[in-house]
Formats: sequence, structure tokens, C-alpha cells
Amino acid sequence: MLRTHTCGQLRISDINSSVTLCGWVQTTRDKGAILWIDLRDRYGITQIVLNENSAAEAFSTAKSLGREFVIQVKGLVIERSAKNDKIPTGEIEIKAEEISILNPAKLPPFLIDDQTDGGEDLRMKYRYLDIRRATVRANLELRHRTMQATRRYLDALQFLEVETPVLIKSTPEGARDFVVPSRTNQGQFYALPQSPQTFKQLLMVGGVDKYFQIVKCFRDEDLRADRQPEFTQIDCEMSFVERQDIMDTFGGLIRTIFSEVKGITLPPFLQMTYAEAEHRFGSDKPDMRFGMEFCHITDLAKGHEFPVVENAEWVGGIVATGCAGYTRKQLDELTEWVKRPQIGATGLLYVRYEADGTIKSSVDKFYSQDVLKAWLELGQAKPGDLMLVMAGP
Repeated sequence: MLRTHTCGQLRISDINSSVTLCGWVQTTRDKGAILWIDLRDRYGITQIVLNENSAAEAFSTAKSLGREFVIQVKGLVIERSAKNDKIPTGEIEIKAEEISILNPAKLPPFLIDDQTDGGEDLRMKYRYLDIRRATVRANLELRHRTMQATRRYLDALQFLEVETPVLIKSTPEGARDFVVPSRTNQGQFYALPQSPQTFKQLLMVGGVDKYFQIVKCFRDEDLRADRQPEFTQIDCEMSFVERQDIMDTFGGLIRTIFSEVKGITLPPFLQMTYAEAEHRFGSDKPDMRFGMEFCHITDLAKGHEFPVVENAEWVGGIVATGCAGYTRKQLDELTEWVKRPQIGATGLLYVRYEADGTIKSSVDKFYSQDVLKAWLELGQAKPGDLMLVMAGP
């Protein structure tokens, strides 16, 4: 090995050890007769110090270094006089005795640092440089630890990891296939799988009762915020199970990943049916952090000669805690937001429950204070809250 330690490994207990490090030059600080180098690798940063009187040849070499030069440093671990508590190696530095340039480098087109000055297009053009940044590397490490935790967990439950073919016969799914022309069969094409659906069903029929793979999938479709032409998914299939078995198995997987990878202990996940989720939140993927469940006020709202409500099949609202002070402009913006095609509402009613206990609404003409208060009570609103109401099919 060209090195005895990594740049994130040495500590105060290593003082007086002779070591050899290899890495990239992050920065140099030249103060005339003394020079410092921050040497970086995947594992961290170690400070190197050189004095022209104690290591003249190494000092001369260090003078010629530029950013991102790859070097080898041999020297002695010493205690730093000005410690840096922001990095794990901040209590020590290397008093360099020899420096070898393993590879020189041109000036990078952007700063190799967490707070880089490079835009996304530039960083993607020089992706191999961007990967050197700690923020990008941390994402790779996170993915690696997640995949390893997944494999350990599923293996302990006797899942079998099976690799399925990438070149397959086209099967109709939700998006267009990427196709690969066959050289041996002119005019014929393979398709790249959108998912291993067919194969995992064959595995179940073949007696492989628990299957998983961490698999690349391909879809020739327009880009979306959560989709790109190729992506990776944890694909699983189980035989001889009921719904609760699936809930327990994959709820446990998520909790295990968070525990092993992030050190976060999650409680058991809440479970509800699709019908309950739609009834309470109007969504099959409700965000439970915000509350704001639907209160169903159809019976209370009908019979008061308000055409919008009388012609609607359903009337419901949500209570926004502490939002009674919203201005008319803010309420108009919310109304325009719910009119978007993605939501499709025709409008938005509001009921303010003022801090002094009075009630004001956009439908005062049709509803008495007692009726509006009944709405608020059904939604468990408190003074200072705002109820937003929609009516429709």
C-alpha cells in the first residue's frame, strides 16, 4: 500500500507515529518560511505542515503544488498548537519529511468543496470532480449503507436475492419500453424491463416463496420530479401471505433501515385502509404530521338555500390551526390554488373563528352563527383557527 493511514483516521493517540498519507490537495496556505496543506481523501482531511529549515526538499515540492494535485506525504504525527474542533483530525497534524507528487492537476473548473461555486450543468460535465465533494460522497455512502441494511434484513427473513434478465420480451405496462435491436435476429428487438414483474411471478410459481432484488428499471417516459429514464427499486415478492404479513415485513424493513443507517428509532407505523385514508384525508398517502383531517359537514350545510352546497353531493372542511388572521389576499390565493386542474375544486369557503370567539365567514348571508359554530365544533376548531370548506361530487 502507498499509505499507512487514511486522511480521516489519525487522532491525538497517534502522536509521534511515523505515517504515510495519500490524497488530494484541498488547499495550501503559504506563510513564507512555513506552509500548510489540507490533504483530503474519501475519509476526511488531515493538515500537513512544512518548514523550509527542517525539510527543504519537501518544502520546495510543496511550493509547486496546486489544488487537486495527488500527493504522497511521509512524516511524523504531532499535536496541533491551534486545534480545529470542526474536523475529527483537528487535534493533530503531520510534520512532513517527504512529499511525492503522484499526479499533477490542472486548475479545476469549480471549487471542490461543499459550498462549491460550480453550477449543476458544470458539475455534471465534470462529474468525476463533483464526486470528490463530501456532500456527493455522503449520498453514495448513504445508498450503500441502505442497500446493505436491506440485504441483511431480508436475508434474515429467508428472502432469496435473484437477478432477473435485463434483455426481455416487451410486456405491456404503464410506459413506453426502451428497445435494443438484436444483431442475430434482424428486425427483432429486446426491451429493457420497466420492472421485473413477469419474472418474479414466475419465481413464485417456481416455488421461490420469498424473492427480492435491488434492480435497475427503465421507462421511456417524460421526466417528472420523482422519475427518470432509469431508476433503482427494491423489488420483492412473497407467497402464502396475508395483508398483515406484508405490512409487518416491509414496515420492519423501513424501521430497520432508519435504525441502522441513520440511528433513528421509528415507532411501529400506523395502519389504515384505503377507504379510511380517503375519508379522513382525501388522499391515499396522507401526511400525518399536519393533522387537518376532513370534517364532513354535508348534513349540517344542506337545507340553507346556498346553491353551491345544495347542488353538491359532499361538503367538507379542514381546520387550519391558528390561521384565523389570514388576509383576504391569502384566502384568494388559496382559492386559486384549489382551482388548479390537479385539484379541480370550483371554489373555497372560509369560516374564521376569531380569538374573541366571534365567527366571520364568506357565507354569512346563508348561514346563522349557530350553524357555523356547529361546523367549527365538528372540526374541533378553537378560537384563532380557520376552517376552509369545499363542496362537490
